[in-house]
Amino acid sequence: MEWTDPPEQRAGRQGRYLRNGLARFDSLLLMCGYELRTAALEPHAGVLAESRVTAAMYHNSSQKKFWTFSKETNLEKLRIEANQKFCAKALSLRKPGISESIFLDPSEEKVLFRHYEKRLLDFCTVFKPAMPKSVVGTACMYFRRFYLNNSLMEYHPRTIMLTCAYLSCKVDEFNVSSTQFVGNLQENPAAQERALEQILEYELLLIQQLNFHLVIHNPYRPLEGFLIDLKTRYPLLENPEMLRKNAEDFLNRAAMTDTGLLFSPSQIALTSVFNSAARAGLNMEPYLIECMGLKEKETLSKMYDAMRRIANLAKEYELPKAEEVAVCKQKLERIHAEFNSNTNLKRKHGYEDDDHVVKKPLVTEEEWTDEDLDIL
Repeated sequence: MEWTDPPEQRAGRQGRYLRNGLARFDSLLLMCGYELRTAALEPHAGVLAESRVTAAMYHNSSQKKFWTFSKETNLEKLRIEANQKFCAKALSLRKPGISESIFLDPSEEKVLFRHYEKRLLDFCTVFKPAMPKSVVGTACMYFRRFYLNNSLMEYHPRTIMLTCAYLSCKVDEFNVSSTQFVGNLQENPAAQERALEQILEYELLLIQQLNFHLVIHNPYRPLEGFLIDLKTRYPLLENPEMLRKNAEDFLNRAAMTDTGLLFSPSQIALTSVFNSAARAGLNMEPYLIECMGLKEKETLSKMYDAMRRIANLAKEYELPKAEEVAVCKQKLERIHAEFNSNTNLKRKHGYEDDDHVVKKPLVTEEEWTDEDLDIL
């Protein structure tokens, strides 16, 4: 970089560049749950002290405060309540021929949720131009958060999954136009236009149901932080890059579970590193004790307990069988055919508690189906 301003202004600007650069680097490592050691950077100790202000990140985030739960049972309770709430509303309409037997039970909703979540991941994986990992992780987390408090029977996951992907592109500043986005669905322009109309219609609803908490802290940056730290402060491991592939695979699998609603990104990232190391036959406990300073037995035990829970969630994850999905989808389509047009049951797709009038959608949800995604 060539400096053309006067020396006194140049010094101030260089200082700001240094502070910003160190702050970003320091924050990256702080996300991993430990502080950057500053012995080699003593001349810049004041700069580093100032950069500690930015260290809050996840721990002061809406994700930590509102979307991180202590137990899996808390999540299941919310999903069961969403299911029961829809069924009660639907039955209150007293439509002829409608009984409890037509509705999906919580286990059937789980089957369809996993199916459509996998479709979402597939869509993001083959997206052109290539979608950054952080955008994919954000889309998956939006989808998971949305259906904590809403039933698949009320809002079709086919539409919500694409709306989650579309919104995540905006929030993470992945610059694609709406035309480019739906161009990834298939070659039929009419189907792309219908999909876009629904995505735009549901976008505000999605934002509201996320309580406007749109910033997602993913484990991909902490993973990079751990790999950097292993390279610089853990000489017992000659080539930390050998852990990357399996660690990233682990994170992709973990993204399809509730780990992001139960644990911090740094815990998930550390588990991915240890899982990868275990598969390579490497013992990483000295790293926890010597480099991360977890020398107390109780602290070390809590860390291992969290990592075991994360690893078990990823290990136990299974995609539903095709036969199960087919049966559940048939029930879901019937439910949406019965109730999709009923304005007393469906929430408005705009502001819910005022007199805001939402225009009638140009197309109905049935005008494009899962077959429009079969190119994936």
